[in-house]
Amino acid sequence: MRSQSSATSLLAFVLLFATIVSAADSTSKDATKDSPVDGIKWQKGPSSGGLGNFAQIKIPEKYIFAGGEDTKLLMEAMQNPVSGRELGFLAPEKARWFIVFEYDDTGYIRDDEKGSLDATAMLESIKAGNEEGNKERVERGWPKLEITGWEQPPHYDEKSNNLEWAIRGQSEGRPVVNFNTRILGRGGVMRVTLVTGPEELNATLPQYKAALADFSYNSGHKYAEYRQGDKLATYGLSALVVGGATAAAVKSGAFKWLWKVGGLAVLAALGFVKKLFGRRKTDDMPA
Repeated sequence: MRSQSSATSLLAFVLLFATIVSAADSTSKDATKDSPVDGIKWQKGPSSGGLGNFAQIKIPEKYIFAGGEDTKLLMEAMQNPVSGRELGFLAPEKARWFIVFEYDDTGYIRDDEKGSLDATAMLESIKAGNEEGNKERVERGWPKLEITGWEQPPHYDEKSNNLEWAIRGQSEGRPVVNFNTRILGRGGVMRVTLVTGPEELNATLPQYKAALADFSYNSGHKYAEYRQGDKLATYGLSALVVGGATAAAVKSGAFKWLWKVGGLAVLAALGFVKKLFGRRKTDDMPA
């Protein structure tokens, strides 16, 4: 991929699901037993799900979880490029929204910008990057995306070491809400992506945040366990918002899948998951 593709990553986690409907059709009730999602090992709540060797997430009652390898299968079934960093998938059994966990081994990210995050400057950088990113979208046959502002300006919680923000935009006249959470750890950052429709975002956020409240890094990977001599990231909180860790992946030629949260695209994604879950009674999902 050309160097201009790095600008595409400046709009964090936006992808147009141009072909996801065909993926949904492939998981209908008359799908063959050879479907790649048939082998997914679902884990039911209440229990605990492992996110690689880095962290754990509690799986609430009436939720289901899939590990890293199975999350990759889900992404492929949705016809999304796999990043190789997927560690987990969490969703309510009714599947009105879902979460994908990924981990970037970037090194320790200093939070010394926590009191000086410039939302205006970051938004301008994101808009500038998006203009270049639109050139790539056009070449790929994807609709252009317009950034209209913050749905939620970047906010860093010093107690939880969580960085959150949400970008508002539109594509082909449809609303787009891109909600992001980054959980800092000793050796990198857990990237948490929420997928839901914009009209359901406000109702979903309390459940989403309640689920993340039960996230914890394993011993040795917690942010507070940093020791002198540990690997340091080459950027801070501001760069994490406007591009940060994804830039290296794009420069290396590994095009990262980026979620578009909103409009028909996400409805198709959620429809895929609903059909997937509908094929199996929850009683058939192993605990």
